[in-house]
Amino acid sequence: MKLSSREMLARLIAFPTVSSASNLDCIEFIRAYLASHGVESRLVPSPDGQKANLFATVGPTVEGGVVLSGHTDVVPVDGQAWTTDPWVLTERDGRLYGRGACDMKGFDALALAAVPDMLRAGLKRPFHLALSYDEEVGCTGAPPMVEEMARVLPTPSAVIVGEPSLMRVVTGHKGSVSWFTTVRGHTVHSSRIDIGVSATMTAARLVTWLDDTMEENKRRADPDNPFLPPWTTLHCGTLNGGIATNVVAAECRFVTEVRAIPTEDPWSYKDRFEAYVREVIEPRMRAVAPDTGVDIEFRAAVAGLAPEVDGEAERLVRRLTGDNGLHVVSYGTEAGIFQKAGWSTVVCGPGDIDQAHQADEFIAVSEFEAGEAFIRRLTSELAA
Repeated sequence: MKLSSREMLARLIAFPTVSSASNLDCIEFIRAYLASHGVESRLVPSPDGQKANLFATVGPTVEGGVVLSGHTDVVPVDGQAWTTDPWVLTERDGRLYGRGACDMKGFDALALAAVPDMLRAGLKRPFHLALSYDEEVGCTGAPPMVEEMARVLPTPSAVIVGEPSLMRVVTGHKGSVSWFTTVRGHTVHSSRIDIGVSATMTAARLVTWLDDTMEENKRRADPDNPFLPPWTTLHCGTLNGGIATNVVAAECRFVTEVRAIPTEDPWSYKDRFEAYVREVIEPRMRAVAPDTGVDIEFRAAVAGLAPEVDGEAERLVRRLTGDNGLHVVSYGTEAGIFQKAGWSTVVCGPGDIDQAHQADEFIAVSEFEAGEAFIRRLTSELAA
């Protein structure tokens, strides 16, 4: 099976692999494609068996290879005003449109379409292709895949996570942790709030703690920190509670996200939040109604990517792209997961992150071609 990069992108986009659905049809297509070129692949399924990661080695089974990492899941299109079919690759005005074209099936397509060229090149060191599920919902698929790769593969010299970076070499990004908070109040008529505990008003106090903590971070931020913003952020994304104006709310639920600069541990903020709940908030609630309380439920965590000192991945990708700028980003990727495994890692891929998750998502043809040229140079590097 021989497919051009654009043909491969069209095939991948046609699979509606939103994170709430299975990606197995897409993975089986990729597996069959690799097999048609004599490349064996391994699957690392999700606990429920409805999704799977895939990794494969192209070239000799020796140390010093390069991992090309991408994810197969995409965000939903519901409620977005698309002017093209999001599941059909459409070229218009120098752009390739489709859900995932930029984030990040464009990179996946380039890596997969290059497999025949990799095989013909006579590689001295291998490529390792790594394709995950559920990156978009907290990078939950990649950790077991990376664990299995570390167990069975010869140690690679570099990992390139192909998230859209305009082919710039990104050496750092923030780590994150998120959790759900459920406040259990004591409901009464609002005229007797003195004997009730409002779950919504208590939740508001907790959300204010998040905002106050972020303001404290902002005040003490290092102006030379390259991140935007240059401090750890705390954010309440959703908040739901209460049933009526004249009823003291029995329950309120909200979600918190912390994105930490690499010098700080995002988990420490969760610990501080929980201490505030247990030491300050719950005693006040239970002084009025003993059956009240606050439940905290872990949602997801994404490891940060720390800039490396003399990292092999950075050195390699800078040489092949010619980019010597300092680039860090505030969004998360799977790069930190690979780095925690002890592998030198950078983020570098075609496309502009500003197009990710948007209606009429696209990757510029010029970016797609730049990514294609980069993989050709990388293939020559591993064949030398």
